[in-house]
Amino acid sequence: MKKVDSISGQVVGAAIRVHRRFGPGLFESVYTPCLAHELIAQGLEVEVQKPLSIEHEGMTIQRAFVIDMVVEGLVIVEIKSIAHLAPIHTAQIMTYLRLTGLEVGLIINFNVQRLIDGLERVVNNYDVPSDADGVRGDTGE
Repeated sequence: MKKVDSISGQVVGAAIRVHRRFGPGLFESVYTPCLAHELIAQGLEVEVQKPLSIEHEGMTIQRAFVIDMVVEGLVIVEIKSIAHLAPIHTAQIMTYLRLTGLEVGLIINFNVQRLIDGLERVVNNYDVPSDADGVRGDTGE
């Protein structure tokens, strides 16, 4: 198993623990630091609110985007607390993956009854093992 798959699994497990503790209905500003705390307690490197600059025709746009979380420099995590995920959320994380050159991102919507229903794994040029079924594997929920 690639390291990125292991990290993704740890993020999902930590998110489930946070969701079980607080449930749906809170703001992203609550879930984000709680998830970061869980991951740091596991010994993972976590960057919260990571700015992403872009360049266009010799001009640099500082903080063009702010990524909710990058774990171990390998997995982008976008935290949501909304009624439903929409295609624009997938497009957002695909843009982040493309601009950073990273392969895997997770969108985690905490505003659901069962967190597994609010998870989306997004991949960019990533070789997924043939027996993998995304984040909907055995998560204990």
